[in-house]
Amino acid sequence: MITVTKLQSDQADFSHRLETLLAWESVSDQAVAETVNSIISDVRAEGDHALLKYTQKFDRRSVKTAAELELSKESLAAALERIPAEVAAALTAASNRIVEFHQRQVGESWQYQEADGTLLGQRITPLDRVGLYVPGGKAAYPSSVLMNAIPAKVAGVQELIMVVPAPDDELDDAVLAAACVAGVDRVFTVGGAQAVAALAYGTEMVQPVDKIVGPGNIYVATAKRAVFGKVGIDMIAGPSEICIVCDGDTDPMWIAADLFSQAEHDEQAQAILISDNEHFLQEVHNAMNELIKKMPRADIIRTSLQNRGCFISVPNLSEACEIVNSIAPEHLELSVQNPEQILEDIRHAGAIFMGRYTAEALGDYCAGPNHVLPTSGTARFSSPLGVYDFQKRSSVISCTRDSAATLGKTAALLARCEGLEAHAVSAEARFTNSIHR
Repeated sequence: MITVTKLQSDQADFSHRLETLLAWESVSDQAVAETVNSIISDVRAEGDHALLKYTQKFDRRSVKTAAELELSKESLAAALERIPAEVAAALTAASNRIVEFHQRQVGESWQYQEADGTLLGQRITPLDRVGLYVPGGKAAYPSSVLMNAIPAKVAGVQELIMVVPAPDDELDDAVLAAACVAGVDRVFTVGGAQAVAALAYGTEMVQPVDKIVGPGNIYVATAKRAVFGKVGIDMIAGPSEICIVCDGDTDPMWIAADLFSQAEHDEQAQAILISDNEHFLQEVHNAMNELIKKMPRADIIRTSLQNRGCFISVPNLSEACEIVNSIAPEHLELSVQNPEQILEDIRHAGAIFMGRYTAEALGDYCAGPNHVLPTSGTARFSSPLGVYDFQKRSSVISCTRDSAATLGKTAALLARCEGLEAHAVSAEARFTNSIHR
């Protein structure tokens, strides 16, 4: 039997109870932080030697030289040949759709000229080198490779370096095949905080990158946080989550499956269903109790739903949208008759799945938009991973003799208002001849 918290939006303590249910703390404990900091220091001091030492210790591998940690492009192509043909075709089909979507995000440089000749603009250029962390061993996520690598390549990143641990020398062919399909340039079989440190600071073998993206365990997340500032990072992601708004006319079994699709990730994942039909909520609960019998990860699903799952009864869909905005979910399904009618009321969500036939799982793999999304309410201020995360913007300013004089007068006045005389003199020098050699 599955236990799920049930709330009604008109309860006096509704907001408090929902806030308590949503709470999740991403900060690792002191012991983890100390371990990570020690590993990072070792990698900075010892380079490849530290990578070998930690790979032998944590991944139980007998590698002797740093060269053994790198996979050739030929080995990636061989993995693509080894996987079943239908899986290879699916990876290619998903890749094509992801490329097509992200090509529309590519930013373009622009400029304009004012009447006095001043030229202003913005130049958009890609990052030089990006690092991609991919979980390894039994945790096989080829879709994560595609979603992180493709927008970087579309953005024009010159070199994409992937790190993936191989505990007990175990590597997943589908992950390597995805790297081949996505055009990853170099792959190192290194994981954990040591891999993050190598990407951030470089070793004899690994060149330092400008940004690190990709999911990992608490040690990886803590390491990414520690190196932020030296390099950019995508985000510190929390557990996966889904919120579904349904009017009661979708097949209850479909909704149960959609809730399970996120609950099966791990015990901290969150699945929330909001409806203005209380009878439907019960029907979904009944469907969940039937469907759970067929789930290989049933224990994880049960724990996730018991700890963080929720059914919310509302008087109308307008109020459902208000609750959605307060949750700011990673994934949002609008499983209603006319989703377009309430879409305008949604302000905060990582990805929005419209209508009864659009399962969130399609977005995880092959719809096209990125599945790397803001979690834990951060959709209030952040966006899905995209091409724009791998591009940077530079302002362009060019003055003529006359426009330099016009702008210089304004700049000098404001500089002296701030007590910065050198700024003022610099702004005036080209039109007042106030300074000489």
